[in-house]
Amino acid sequence: MVCTKALSRLVTAALTLGVLAAAASLAPRTAEAQSTKGVSLGLQYRPGEKTSLIVLPVAGAMGDSVTAMLSRDFDYSDRFTVVSPSAAPPVTGAINWALFAKLGVDGIVQATMLPSGWVRVLLHDVGLKSVRNQKDFALPAGAMSPAWRLAAHGVSDAVEEWITGQRGIAQTRIAFTRGGRVWTVDSDGANATPVTPSGMSPQWLPSGRGIVYSVLDGVRNPIMFTDLATGAQRLIASAPGIEHTTPAISPDGRTVVYARGSDSGTDLYAQPFDGGAPRRVTVGRGRASAQPTFSPDGQRLAFMSDRSGHPEVYISDLDGTNVELLTAAAFGDRDYRAGPDWSPDGRLVAFQSRNGGTFQIMTINLRDQSVRQVTNDGRNDDPSWAPDSRHVVLTSNRSGVRQLWVVDIETGRARQLTRGPETRLAAWSPRLQAQ
Repeated sequence: MVCTKALSRLVTAALTLGVLAAAASLAPRTAEAQSTKGVSLGLQYRPGEKTSLIVLPVAGAMGDSVTAMLSRDFDYSDRFTVVSPSAAPPVTGAINWALFAKLGVDGIVQATMLPSGWVRVLLHDVGLKSVRNQKDFALPAGAMSPAWRLAAHGVSDAVEEWITGQRGIAQTRIAFTRGGRVWTVDSDGANATPVTPSGMSPQWLPSGRGIVYSVLDGVRNPIMFTDLATGAQRLIASAPGIEHTTPAISPDGRTVVYARGSDSGTDLYAQPFDGGAPRRVTVGRGRASAQPTFSPDGQRLAFMSDRSGHPEVYISDLDGTNVELLTAAAFGDRDYRAGPDWSPDGRLVAFQSRNGGTFQIMTINLRDQSVRQVTNDGRNDDPSWAPDSRHVVLTSNRSGVRQLWVVDIETGRARQLTRGPETRLAAWSPRLQAQ
């Protein structure tokens, strides 16, 4: 019996070694095959660690702008350590792999402006001493125009996807309120532009083609829609003597939910985006319910309500049933939790909370109800998630004037997005496509 067991163990060990050897022999072919799909296995990206990239200087017209934009986009992604292009000599022929390895570079991004107006991008893997990905990208006419810049941001997003498996968020915009109008700004803070004659509390359509927002004109106080490609406007909801505020649109783009306020209180109402009668969602009986945000599957809402005597964040089904208190209730006049926004991956809800006499941004995990504080400096309000569920844009007075800031919730790194007159009530767009 002992001999039989020993023999069995030897056979098992031999089979195991054989399997491992076979897997090792297949690994290079698997990596080579998968690299053609845009996923780099040589440039290993590990969550919590940063991959080191360098963008080589781009020659020709607009080359400096392309170099700067790509480098900045990779830096703002918070997934890469970006080595300055000046750290390495120009590459005119074969790449000096040893030099870049000495610089600690994992990947080299080499872009070439083509006579057609396109840009050719190669991603070199320093560890494997080879080209891992290559693609030509179209850049529209009108260098540095909003459309051109959006397309250039798309290049860096594609390279980020090659390395990490997840597309970047540079090719996005943020809508916000300034001076009683709705504006938009690129994800890197460029091209701040007013897009409506009046309005506040903007929210993006899932397609990115337009925004819904509220207008407080003292008469009908409507919810409006503006098509950002054509400038065309359309009325969504309006009634004399009724305030319509804080709209949200469902992930399928078919339903708008907004707060409707009158002397008898403020409740949430839902109606079809293309027109139809509003349907009441909440029954506050004189209390206020507002600031709705949809779950990614469109089946539930998170919203602010003061039904307990002070503002808290609640969750309900889309029809208003199965209401649950999301944020922990505590007694005292200082309790205040509002402004929820549901992360695109469905894991977290961000909200503002009064802590120690000022407002800070918090997140709550829907699985285990754990709460995490995201900000510490100044007053911070109105969070809105980026499509990557990692970054939030928020309003903060940490610079002395309320402006928009972008915060990476994993590292806490913050960067100022807007400057100038007071800015607030931001909404991050979905990933966009250049027109």
